[in-house]
Amino acid sequence: MPSRRLGRELALQALFSVEVGHRDPAEVLDEYLVASGDSAHRIFVKDLVLGTLEHAQESDETLAPLLQQWTIERLPTIDRLLLRMAAFELRHHPETPEPVVINEAVELAKRFSTEDSGRFVNGVLSSVIRGNGSA
Repeated sequence: MPSRRLGRELALQALFSVEVGHRDPAEVLDEYLVASGDSAHRIFVKDLVLGTLEHAQESDETLAPLLQQWTIERLPTIDRLLLRMAAFELRHHPETPEPVVINEAVELAKRFSTEDSGRFVNGVLSSVIRGNGSA
């Protein structure tokens, strides 16, 4: 059974493919989930991808005031997608502990983005949880 961490990584890769490649989310999900035999894993990844896309504006409204002289559009693509995905998960998956959502986003930022992205993502999402945003 694939882990949730792997699911978040797969969701991030799918979101990146949609964003950068201007691809259809359903097509990307079909491509990325073809090898996964576990239906719970597929459902989790699909929910993260489609939910992140569907609620992007809502997440951006939560995140924008916390970006300290940055705009959503100016963020590195991976950071923007990670923040949106984590904001979606914080708001729409209350069963997942908040520290888990933050830790997973930070680890993905460290792995796939810039040297400073882990700290940046941690700071923004911690502010969301503290109530400085409206997640």
